[in-house]
Amino acid sequence: MKQTCKRVFTLSALALAVSAAPQVSAATWSDTYIGYRYGTEFTEPFNKKDVTKHILQFTHASGYAYGQNFLNVDLLQSDENDPAQGDAPGEGDGATEAYLTYRHQLHLGKIFDQDFSFGPVKEVALTAGFDLNTKNTEVAPRKQMLVVGPTLKFAVPKGFLDFSILYAHERNHNGKRTTNQDITYNDYTVYNLAWGLPFNAGPVPMKFQGFANYNTPKGQGTDYEILARPSLMVDVGDLAFNKSNTLWAGVGYEYWNNKFGNNGIAGVDTHAPTFQLEWHF
Repeated sequence: MKQTCKRVFTLSALALAVSAAPQVSAATWSDTYIGYRYGTEFTEPFNKKDVTKHILQFTHASGYAYGQNFLNVDLLQSDENDPAQGDAPGEGDGATEAYLTYRHQLHLGKIFDQDFSFGPVKEVALTAGFDLNTKNTEVAPRKQMLVVGPTLKFAVPKGFLDFSILYAHERNHNGKRTTNQDITYNDYTVYNLAWGLPFNAGPVPMKFQGFANYNTPKGQGTDYEILARPSLMVDVGDLAFNKSNTLWAGVGYEYWNNKFGNNGIAGVDTHAPTFQLEWHF
């Protein structure tokens, strides 16, 4: 197990080092936006009540000669049904969470100057990255996850469609435990599908976007986990102000089965419709 952990850290560090190194060419494309999501039917483990959340989002994606970067930061504010540490259920302002995701792709066809396409796949990439989070609840999670693995990039008429198989190493914290509050899970596999597909419904410019993860069990009594966040967005800026890819509005849905790998308890299955906005700049 130590050798396996060492390998995943080494591969992740290598890919992340390449992404952090000064790039010899300027970005070939870039998209940055501030987003907002709102829903009233979120859930939390061991909690029988629905939780309302306001979610402020910062997202940046960019490409360069040999690959691409993706960064997302979510700031989540719950209502009183998800209390902060020290507050009684139903009292206080609710818990606050920050969640950061970073992924870097190295496109092997560009690195080796060869054609890696086959069938519907236009490119093969090596993906590496990390997730970090913190939340001011009694559990006080502090997720630290490294991932690395191959990505198949599919040819689509517009946008992107990626499928990744990622090897994951995760540490976290559980303040409810009396001992061993810092947990290192068994390494596990994340099967990830991510997509962003623009299209037109008559004269209306739209896009279907999102991601879906299937995580295998990671020990410590956990089960498999599924998280999906699709959304359907309308380019309001183009329709109202003749400024495309500036202001988007739409609806989304969060489906989370066995949240955090928990099973058989309240609050681990989420079915939450959301309202969403994006301001691109």
